[in-house]
Amino acid sequence: MAAITLTTCQGRDIAPHLEALARLRIRVFRDFPYLYDGDPAYEADYLDRYARNPRSLFVLAFDGDALVGAATGQPLADEVDEFRGPFEAAGYRPETVFYYGESVLLPEYRGRGIGKAFMEARETHAAGEGFEFAAFCAVERPDDHPRKPADYRPLHGFWNARGYRRTPSLVTTFAWKDQDEAEETAKPMVFWLKALRP
Repeated sequence: MAAITLTTCQGRDIAPHLEALARLRIRVFRDFPYLYDGDPAYEADYLDRYARNPRSLFVLAFDGDALVGAATGQPLADEVDEFRGPFEAAGYRPETVFYYGESVLLPEYRGRGIGKAFMEARETHAAGEGFEFAAFCAVERPDDHPRKPADYRPLHGFWNARGYRRTPSLVTTFAWKDQDEAEETAKPMVFWLKALRP
């Protein structure tokens, strides 16, 4: 990571980097398993929700001046119904959960400890703010999906090693347009959860 600079910011301080972050999300989420057909208008709206929230967190990775990776988070209580609802239905209090929006990193920078640093930065922030849990959700595609690359390796092992546990009782759906779809379709998402307090 010698050539990579990591920095954090909250709320409106992300403003100078919003366009670069939108482009990065579109680029990374094109790949399996998301297959996202990037929509700049959606990106602007989505990222604005985080930028307007003073309690949001952005962890940014730069190679020189170029944004090559980013991780986000905000209190689950400030999230949309699709993410907040399953926790409420299961008896969790959303104000006790810090939710990770995404972690995106260009392929050529993977395997260098940046993803681990993203996790550590968000966990440290969440624990310092008094949250009891950290959580995120991940799309689940069929094993026989026609666009699944032969060398695809899910991140389950990495997440488990960091103490996160797949929690099938916490599920949701979220809609976006795949690259080969004419319209948005709902995708199944399963949450991963970690207790931040013993």
